[in-house]
Amino acid sequence: QVQLVESGGGLVQPGGSLRLSCAASGRIFSFYAMGWFRQAPGPGRQRELVAAISGSSTNYADSVKGRFTISRDKNTVYLQMNSLKPEDTAVYYCAADAATVQAMCVRGCDYWGQGTQVTVSS
Repeated sequence: QVQLVESGGGLVQPGGSLRLSCAASGRIFSFYAMGWFRQAPGPGRQRELVAAISGSSTNYADSVKGRFTISRDKNTVYLQMNSLKPEDTAVYYCAADAATVQAMCVRGCDYWGQGTQVTVSS
């Protein structure tokens, strides 16, 4: 059984930085894409892809390009978030899926973490 455990969330001022980590226990095959989704507060808000990585391929949401960087070291995936904005406030979820970075979780993710809160506020 695979478990994904996130860490690194918290409260940060606009313009600040945070680094999220997600450690996978159990067996995650190297071909699995790993990535981060987020769900902002408010009714009707859906979980959206932030960034995904598989091998040397990455995929980023347009809203975070140039500010966020995803990386992976074996079964741990990181999300370096710089120049944070209030609209980045959300619960961030780690995910793993047997898919490409472009098609990650389009049919539902194989595995989800429990989520970590990121709040950007002065």
